Amino acid sequence: MAGGPRVERLVHMCIDFLRPGLSRPRRFQNPRILRDLKARSPAEIEAAFAALGQLHANALVVGDDAFFYDQRDQIAALEAQYSLLANYSLRGHVVAGGFSSYGTSVVGLYRQSAGYVARVLKGAKPGDLPVEQPTKFEFVINLKTAKALGLTVPPALLARADEVIE
Repeated sequence: MAGGPRVERLVHMCIDFLRPGLSRPRRFQNPRILRDLKARSPAEIEAAFAALGQLHANALVVGDDAFFYDQRDQIAALEAQYSLLANYSLRGHVVAGGFSSYGTSVVGLYRQSAGYVARVLKGAKPGDLPVEQPTKFEFVINLKTAKALGLTVPPALLARADEVIE
């Protein structure tokens, strides 16, 4: 993005992504990810952000977890305090002040679920219904946060966003 930092040192914040003896799945292997920072409480979130400075990280990907969603206001405030570029998987993080999100549309999931319920109510056996993947994804950018971070978001990127929060 013009007028802002390049993402060179990325950190992934997660609950307990790697259990002992397991390695990161290949689809999540990224040489730019310095490490996974685990946080399971508001105090651990604070500590994780403090550690980001020691790692000289300039970007953060926050894991898709209900705990992080519940703590979205705290995380957005820390994102601003530490001047970090952060990306999330749910729109609610961006509404709370996060920079951007790309992920499954929760409204789209509810609509898909309603289709399942309708089929069951019409007599279909739940075990006979196919498993479906999400079909609607959304990209959201918070321009207020971008401005606070000193970023100029290119018009082409804004045009691709499903929602721009000003």
